[in-house]
Amino acid sequence: MNRFMILAIAITAEVFATAMLKVSDGFSVLLPSIGVVAGYLFSFYLLSLALRIIPLSLAYAIWSGAGAALSVMIGIFFWGEAMDLLKFSGIALIVAGIVLLNSSKAPVTEEKRAVSNN
Repeated sequence: MNRFMILAIAITAEVFATAMLKVSDGFSVLLPSIGVVAGYLFSFYLLSLALRIIPLSLAYAIWSGAGAALSVMIGIFFWGEAMDLLKFSGIALIVAGIVLLNSSKAPVTEEKRAVSNN
């Protein structure tokens, strides 16, 4: 499986949980409340798996940034939240930051250190 596929699924689960948080109406509606808990548990589990192969700084930045940007888009498209230049600029900056982090020189991981020391 692609090293970022697990992270992408983790992001999707986190965004699902966040959307269910809104629908749960303060945890007063049962099924969306279950969706919140299940979504976040699944997301954190997958994030922990992704951290086995992706450096923490990159994985968490992608997970949180992409989750935030997608949550904004869900708010706009499903709940009619306003989209203005500042909100669009914020999303663009998040995406640009993720791209920059992903294109930076890959750090030496513990695995690479162990292989090079043998």
